[in-house]
Amino acid sequence: MNGPAEPDRRLTVALTALAYFMVTLDALVVVTALPSIHRDLGGSLSTLQWTANAYNLAFATGIITATALGDRLGRRRVYRTGLALFTAASAACALAPDLGTLIAFRAIQGAGAAIIMPLGLTLITSAFPAERRGSVLGIWGGIAGLGVAAGPLVGGGVTEGLDWHWIFWVNVPIGILAWFGSRIALAESYGPRQRLDIPALVLVSAGIGVFIWGLVQGPASGWGSPRTVASLAAGVVLIVAFFSWETRAPEPMIPLSLFRASTFTAAAVTTFVTFGAIYSAVYLTSEFLQLGGGYSPLGTGLRFLPWTATPLIVAPIAGAVFDRVGARRLVVPGLIMQAAGFAWIVHLAHVHSGYRGYVLPFVIAGVGLSMTLPSLPSAGLNAVPAASLGRAAGVLNTMQLLGATFGIAIVTVVFNANGSLASPVTIARGYQPALLVAAGLSALGALVALALKRTSAPSGAGEGASPSRDLIAAIGND
Repeated sequence: MNGPAEPDRRLTVALTALAYFMVTLDALVVVTALPSIHRDLGGSLSTLQWTANAYNLAFATGIITATALGDRLGRRRVYRTGLALFTAASAACALAPDLGTLIAFRAIQGAGAAIIMPLGLTLITSAFPAERRGSVLGIWGGIAGLGVAAGPLVGGGVTEGLDWHWIFWVNVPIGILAWFGSRIALAESYGPRQRLDIPALVLVSAGIGVFIWGLVQGPASGWGSPRTVASLAAGVVLIVAFFSWETRAPEPMIPLSLFRASTFTAAAVTTFVTFGAIYSAVYLTSEFLQLGGGYSPLGTGLRFLPWTATPLIVAPIAGAVFDRVGARRLVVPGLIMQAAGFAWIVHLAHVHSGYRGYVLPFVIAGVGLSMTLPSLPSAGLNAVPAASLGRAAGVLNTMQLLGATFGIAIVTVVFNANGSLASPVTIARGYQPALLVAAGLSALGALVALALKRTSAPSGAGEGASPSRDLIAAIGND
């Protein structure tokens, strides 16, 4: 099917970019609102973390399925379903009467986001000829960085100026506008009708969910309690069953042959621990600054900027340098810088330093992350054949979101074992060892990244590129 006319192409970019910013923003917008949510709805840090984890977990497990459904049923049709789901869930989050209901609708939001992100990118690539897709898709990397930087700031500003409910209400008019606009401006397209790997989807979703639930409940229920042991054991069994199934599935959700390339494996593992470190650090630091330091939600968001806004400046430079030096020379020192920045903040939290002391370690951690963000996906995708780019990108993006979920769960366990939300003193007592875990994850990522090898782009990736292949390049550069 032919793409839309030129004015409609510009509208396609505007509509899908707006929706993508919305779902990227919502991954972190809730972080600076958590203390206000805690005051209104209650809940321990173990329970509050699910307002972020439920979103990320549903987001992670839905990406590959959403892409397959779009190929089979029509990308625009499924994309509009995702917009409707996300918008309705946002309104339900705003109206949630208790924390359990809020978490449930955050998961539904994540499912909508899992549809919007990959299919929005696919619709853009379908609307533009191959020679123009690179410049158009370059917009998406900037949107991702802007969403990460703006999340804590927008969440804090809206919470302080209005109410935490409005961090969800603001999605409703945007979602409605994007839904109606997509009906007018977006052209329908289809892809190869690949069979859905339903057993794999069930096994991996259930396995990860049950395992993380066991981690979260462990401190409260006791690590030796039957419920905790059964949850952790069941999670491990389900994940092992997933990998066993994938070795014999006729059309596997994640072809295990991808992991025969050592550089792809290293990129996937490094991605997991890197996003575990960054999301857990943002999550912890928001609680530390607000509940421990007494800063307002907006003040907290502003104080994040030396850290979270750095990728907007440094990441494009790192992306250009990547072509000349490869990933390892950027990722290894970048993650060491992030680990050093986090460790420095741990020291400052111990001596009760004022905010000015945090600016330099925030910048150091942000520059390190900025060196890593554009390099990891490029290294991973360059390591696989062109025919495998779609699945490879799905794996890398899933690893990002699962890493974020896992990281938040782990640091929450450490926080609860050493402190609580009862007072600034107990918050600092839990924050220091928990952030040290985030520093350790960064250092572990640097160690794994030593296995990254410099590779060129897969042959054939640039010729006759299909929309799905261009989608991969765009996702990889987020």
